[in-house]
Amino acid sequence: MPIEKNELRRVMGHFATGVTVITSIRASGEMHGLTANAFSSVSLVPPLLLICVDKKAESYPCFEESKIFTVNILASDQESLSRKFAVSGGNKFEGVSYRIGANGAPILNGAIAYLECKLAGSMDAGDHTVYLGEIEQAETHEAKPLLFFRGGYRELGD
Repeated sequence: MPIEKNELRRVMGHFATGVTVITSIRASGEMHGLTANAFSSVSLVPPLLLICVDKKAESYPCFEESKIFTVNILASDQESLSRKFAVSGGNKFEGVSYRIGANGAPILNGAIAYLECKLAGSMDAGDHTVYLGEIEQAETHEAKPLLFFRGGYRELGD
């Protein structure tokens, strides 16, 4: 018998992760984004990463429509940005400093890194879809990362 979902959430919460905002666009050009920590490097050659997106997420249709996305890795001072993109509805980009990347998706200013991707594949995974992205461009900036552990935001100590 599989583990109950609340217990699984509690146990998985013991794995510290970075926090990302994944941005994309609809076919209409409307920008979307969501907070996610289900993100991982997959391969160096070719350069691949994966993200997991809830099928109920407002931005879910963007990935198949545009075939592009950008992973913005948040800095420790961007907790409010993470919270803003973690809720459904509204214009999440209102009041947010960003620029449009080479792939057409927003890059959030102040992120410690971003990775611009084109969709390279997908796989159904229960209530989520796993998207494989081929990394076309990436950049980093010096700052401490925003972390998530046991249901709360954390920062690295010195």
